[in-house]
Amino acid sequence: MPVMRRMTWSAMDEAARAALCARGLEAIFDADLKASIGRIIDDVRAHGDEAVCRALRDWDKVDLQPHQLKATADELASATVAPEVDAAIDDAIAHLRAFNEQLMARAADWSFQSEPGLTVGEKITPISSAGLFVPSGKASYPSVAYQLGVPAVVAGVPTLALVVPPMPDGSGLIDPAVLVVCRKLGITEVFRVNGPAGVAALGFGTESIPQVRKIVGPGSPPVACAQVEMQRYGLATMMILGPTESVVIADDSVDPRLTAADLLNEAEHGTDSAVLLVTTSASFADAVDQQLQLQLDALPSVRAEAARAALGPNGGCVFVADLAEAAEVANRWAPEHLQVAVAPEHEAALLDLLVNAGEILIGQHTLFSAGNFVIGCPASLPTGGFAHVSSGITADTFLKRTAVAHADAAALARMTPTILAMSAHEGFTAHGNAASIRQEPA
Repeated sequence: MPVMRRMTWSAMDEAARAALCARGLEAIFDADLKASIGRIIDDVRAHGDEAVCRALRDWDKVDLQPHQLKATADELASATVAPEVDAAIDDAIAHLRAFNEQLMARAADWSFQSEPGLTVGEKITPISSAGLFVPSGKASYPSVAYQLGVPAVVAGVPTLALVVPPMPDGSGLIDPAVLVVCRKLGITEVFRVNGPAGVAALGFGTESIPQVRKIVGPGSPPVACAQVEMQRYGLATMMILGPTESVVIADDSVDPRLTAADLLNEAEHGTDSAVLLVTTSASFADAVDQQLQLQLDALPSVRAEAARAALGPNGGCVFVADLAEAAEVANRWAPEHLQVAVAPEHEAALLDLLVNAGEILIGQHTLFSAGNFVIGCPASLPTGGFAHVSSGITADTFLKRTAVAHADAAALARMTPTILAMSAHEGFTAHGNAASIRQEPA
């Protein structure tokens, strides 16, 4: 049995194409899940820390008192990791700082004179507060902590809180690597929470957990559902980060062994992950599948099970006639992670055609795990097709733009006929009066 299910894009009708692209969202918007998350949200809104502790007991099997929710200064100061992990965190933070500092250099205030006497532009400022959600269920993710934390710190967000479920061993402890990241970034408001309850706590504020205006971070369907539901209470969230997914566009000029390894990169996350190989070559797909069989045998069973789901019922291999059709598939699917592994002479033309992806990694030396951990480009990226309309988490995520304008009397006089015409058409008399009164003698 091949690992990848096989499909041919030109032979798929619209229903089949839509079904292939509609991954991940049904679980997030399931009615029963929505009702369950709604009860957690209502409990946190009414009972604060007590409800956060109750959710930890009920769902994470961790019994804590409200005063234990916040990581202490001693915990942050004493957290340690292996020297190679500490060095890796420093390396990743340095790359992320460099990338996001370049973004900030381009996010300067600006203005221009649109007509004599009228100057318009924007003032760029950080949002007042943000919450960072770092998952901890199937695995621990210090990489998510720095992928979210560095952009927020570089953007200059004055109030930052990070929430993370305790490690799944029942100890109630936070992964020391996450605490090390927080210490290196100067994030001191760190809380151990149940995922959905933590999202609600950040939205409402509790006795211990500060209220924030925006929350970002990937998570399970319950966490994503909680983020969606909390929008009703004025909490800004990012749509949608999880479950993970990837697409590899490859031709037969590249190494099938490396392609198989790159497909397994995101496929091993979970049985809800989705991974596609898009290729022009059936013989290449056969070679990749043989490598997948070999490499799956070397994975832990839980990772192999996840990968088989991601490449089987959730994803697979899509055959296309040429690279233009490959771009059509990728743009329709709008993946979180996209790798272009084609002959170098075709890379630029293919890149020009690709418009919907959280990230585009070019060449087999630019692997997904490098993007995940160290390159410095955003790695918390939109999933479920939201790469059609949104972007990854960078310093821009934590900035807002305020329009600024200044008109002199002559410019206002020139604009007044337009103001009066539109005010009359829309029936707003006072709007027109505010302009006309300025044209009358004092």
